[in-house]
Amino acid sequence: VQLVESGGNLVQPGGSLRLSCQASGFTFSSYGLKWYRQAPGKEREWVASIGTAGGGTGYADSVKGRFAISRDNAKNTVYLQMNSLKPEDTAVYYCNARYCSGSVCFGDDYWGQGTQVTVSS
Repeated sequence: VQLVESGGNLVQPGGSLRLSCQASGFTFSSYGLKWYRQAPGKEREWVASIGTAGGGTGYADSVKGRFAISRDNAKNTVYLQMNSLKPEDTAVYYCNARYCSGSVCFGDDYWGQGTQVTVSS
């Protein structure tokens, strides 16, 4: 099982980035996917979720209306489109996968290694 994030970068406030997470080694379409982030000195926090078929999206209040999660099951990839970025969005962003049967997810969590997003002028 492997999750590899990419797309992190240094961006100015108000800018946009799209993160990608390429998965391999498991049946991607059977897994619910999430993005988390961890800023220096803070705990890892949930950012967004998406269900197995692309529905069931959810967002943390801090990113609602600015970030959008999507997935392409044919490419085994989940994305996080981030717009109107703020300095407080600076963090390492991680993707997470967990097996789901219908709306119930259980079993091991799989994590990527993270990608750094820095929002600064």
